[in-house]
Amino acid sequence: MLALLACARAAAQEGGSPPLRDYAIDVWTSRNGLPHNSLRDIAQTPEGHLWFATWEGLVRYNGLDFTVFDRSTRPGLLDNGVGALLVDRQGGLWISDSRGNITRRSADGRWQVWKRQDDTPQVLVQAMHMDSHGRLWLLYEGKGVGYLGPDGQMVYQPPPPDLPLALNFTKLVVDAQDRVWIGTLDGLVLREADGELKRAPAAWDLGRGLVWPYRAPDGVMWIVGGERIYRMQDDVPQLMHRLPGQIHLTAMLQDRHGDLWLGTENQGLLRISRHGLERLPAGLNLPGGRVVSLREDAEGSIWVGANGGLYRLRETLFASYTERDGLSGDYIRTVLEDHARGLWVGSASGLDRRAPDGHFAPVILHNRGGKAPSVLSLAQGRDGDVWVGTFGDGVFRLDAQGKPKHTFDTSDGMPGGNVRAISIDARGEVWAGTQKGVVRIDAQGVSVPRVPGMPGGLVTALAHDRQGNLWIGTIEGIKVLRGDHVQSIDLAPLGGGRSVFGFQQIGDAMWISSDRGLYRYQDGKLSRVGLEQGMPVDTVFQLVPDRVGNVWISSNRGVLRTDMGMLNEVADGRAPRVDVERYNEIDGMANSQANGSSGPAALLRQDGTFWVVTAGGLSTVDPLRLQRFRERLAPPAAIESVQVDGAPIHWEGAERNHIEGGRRLTVSFVGLSYLMSERIRYRTRLEGLDNGWVERGQQRSVEFIGLPPGTYTLHVSAAHPGGAWSDSEAVWNFSVEPFWWQRHSVQAVAALLLLAALVALYRFLINRYKRSNIRLAKLVDEATRDLQAQTVHLQALNSEKTQLVDRLALQSEQFERQAREDALTGLPNRRAFDETLARDFARSQRSGHPLCLVVLDVDHFKAVNDQYSHSVGDVVLAEVAQLLASACRDSDMPARTGGEEFALLLNDTRLDEAEQVCARLHGLFHAHPDWAGIADLRVTFSAGLVELDATDRTPKLLYQRADRALYSAKRDGRDRTSVG
Repeated sequence: MLALLACARAAAQEGGSPPLRDYAIDVWTSRNGLPHNSLRDIAQTPEGHLWFATWEGLVRYNGLDFTVFDRSTRPGLLDNGVGALLVDRQGGLWISDSRGNITRRSADGRWQVWKRQDDTPQVLVQAMHMDSHGRLWLLYEGKGVGYLGPDGQMVYQPPPPDLPLALNFTKLVVDAQDRVWIGTLDGLVLREADGELKRAPAAWDLGRGLVWPYRAPDGVMWIVGGERIYRMQDDVPQLMHRLPGQIHLTAMLQDRHGDLWLGTENQGLLRISRHGLERLPAGLNLPGGRVVSLREDAEGSIWVGANGGLYRLRETLFASYTERDGLSGDYIRTVLEDHARGLWVGSASGLDRRAPDGHFAPVILHNRGGKAPSVLSLAQGRDGDVWVGTFGDGVFRLDAQGKPKHTFDTSDGMPGGNVRAISIDARGEVWAGTQKGVVRIDAQGVSVPRVPGMPGGLVTALAHDRQGNLWIGTIEGIKVLRGDHVQSIDLAPLGGGRSVFGFQQIGDAMWISSDRGLYRYQDGKLSRVGLEQGMPVDTVFQLVPDRVGNVWISSNRGVLRTDMGMLNEVADGRAPRVDVERYNEIDGMANSQANGSSGPAALLRQDGTFWVVTAGGLSTVDPLRLQRFRERLAPPAAIESVQVDGAPIHWEGAERNHIEGGRRLTVSFVGLSYLMSERIRYRTRLEGLDNGWVERGQQRSVEFIGLPPGTYTLHVSAAHPGGAWSDSEAVWNFSVEPFWWQRHSVQAVAALLLLAALVALYRFLINRYKRSNIRLAKLVDEATRDLQAQTVHLQALNSEKTQLVDRLALQSEQFERQAREDALTGLPNRRAFDETLARDFARSQRSGHPLCLVVLDVDHFKAVNDQYSHSVGDVVLAEVAQLLASACRDSDMPARTGGEEFALLLNDTRLDEAEQVCARLHGLFHAHPDWAGIADLRVTFSAGLVELDATDRTPKLLYQRADRALYSAKRDGRDRTSVG
């Protein structure tokens, strides 16, 4: 088996490019920053920049921004109409224009111009190619050929009248023998090494129509004549391909796989590969008109310049299917492979089925409103019937050909809402997860399992294990129906998992996809692999193992891939972290947002390919092609511009730049990759300042202000998201010049002058010290006598201060006591009582401990004052306070709250216990003889008693309830306690 897999992998790696429909396509026009939509030529310089020739100037592209060079820029061109581009062996870029001028931009960014000479045509130079002698051959539109020699002189060769160079096409190449090949609308013309211009040999039988040459990167010469394509072998053209129909070929490219890409006049782009003659899928809305130029970049992408704009095809790991491939909608929710290897795709727009020829066709389903239902789940029984769960339209049962047999809805007992999961057991019974739990569909119809513990809410996943147990995923954890009982598995204690989206049994372990990563349930134990263990996202939807040891995991942020053995090691605790690769749109996915909470959300087909549903279509990958894409090259970094105080400077070249001190230095850079360029990460290191690399995220510039004098080297490195840092760094050397006072010579003279000044100052200070020493001795004696007198005075003041502080402390203590204590009774006053009530109220609400409040008022106290005097009344109040204090525990609080009113706060006391306290107080009052020393003076009280309950939201509400109970006691005859 391993040998077969190894052979399959090798075949996949050597199989060349994928079908043309699997390429991702990106489009740019003048709306995206191009100055003109017609692109005559495309080139890529060694550092990685792409260059485009347009009628409105030369365009440089870094993957993010288009930079235009024309007559208005500095550096600039002599003419805006650019005809052709060529990159020489030194990395220089040659540019021709529509007035016969030639410009070269060297690898260090310097521009040199060769203006057309008086004896050379003032027309568009359509093509350029360099021979082995360093001569740059030029094809003048309708005027023949010439060259720019190494000495800088232009040499023009007028065409003989018998040659059709007035009808020349836009193609000129130089072969290995330095022969110049020229395409025309009336056959092929050659310029031999001896300088003779002539038609191609008649024996070649190329015809007299449109014929033009192409030299492939491997040096092989090709000839295109009409719909025929020839390959030169032993200096003889061999017919390799004959295209069907009337096709006018206008451009050609041989890529790194050996495939031929063909541009046409009005039929778009073609390719000849191991897949045959291929055309791009219809309906792509690509730029129209003639395909003028083709270029393969360093990353293997194909760039196409047409009269209507620019587009790029890039080979990706994933292939995707969308509405343009026949799907009913792009928002895919579920995918199923049936027993006959047919593919069923459920989306928000209905259900589709893939035919054997690869095309998708809708399965005709209608809900009660006559519209296609939104499909959330799919399953197939042993009888071949396909079960379809929908959003709000019940469950459809179809035969193997997609013909509806029955719809189970609310009239059959199905709960309303959506059906996100379906699982079929070994007996053929269908289990459906609804918004109101799980239902079973069998020959008797729809029924709800009456097993204690079954979930009654939204079900998001279902799966039967090999023992026949039903695993149920909900938004509140997992339930497992094991025969006649239900097991609950709580994910929350281990990482906080709650919502479950998928199950996958591997061996004797059940893997669970959740909103907190992956869980493994094995031998009754739960383990987790989540963010803390290296997973790049929290929420994952479906785990699918393939046949070569990979595990594919769908998520909201792309598809993750890791190794099954590594997952188990982390789950066992034998490894700290899992290594994960993440794939998204850059890898060909229709959308990085994979969908979940539906099922199946991903699957492995019988042919070994992995399929996943996304918010933008259906995506698939063949794991055997993984090795080819696994190591994406890191983008080379390039410095784009350098500014000093906002003004650009020329920074390129081997010479070190010298920057004046105190300036603001701004360096802009870019990672030259054209695959999701906006997500490239950067880091910088400034030798001479930084000790290590500084991560910059996606920031594309760095600024330095006031660098100290010295020599510096700036290093810039780039990386794709999650990828390794590029070894191809951008490096810039510069130095910061010192200010005049920072120069060594100035500093040496200044040091000598400073030393002489210090010596003179030293001598002056010594003499002054001697003279001052005598005066200081006298001053010290006088000062000593003054200090002794001041010391005696300060000691007296300190003693007075200490006495004053003691008196103030005593007085402060008295004031504090007076502020919180009733002066007459010695009990806490209303302020102290309110603070204690608020504190105990909050404590009781937190802890649930009981709390009772008694508010009491001395009965007929006004009569005591009126009959016996206020001084007697004060004595009565003091005796009342003594009785209250004597009847209270240490944890209780008696207080005088005003006049003849008192309060009693009883902590940790139930209502019945508080009633006993009040009864005891009544007894003490009745038994008290001779109140205030007056015989037969009887004093009683009325009280309101309440216990804290849930309606008492504030201490004030509790007190108001007690106060109302007090008034109730007074109304009922006084000398009693009323419970509120």
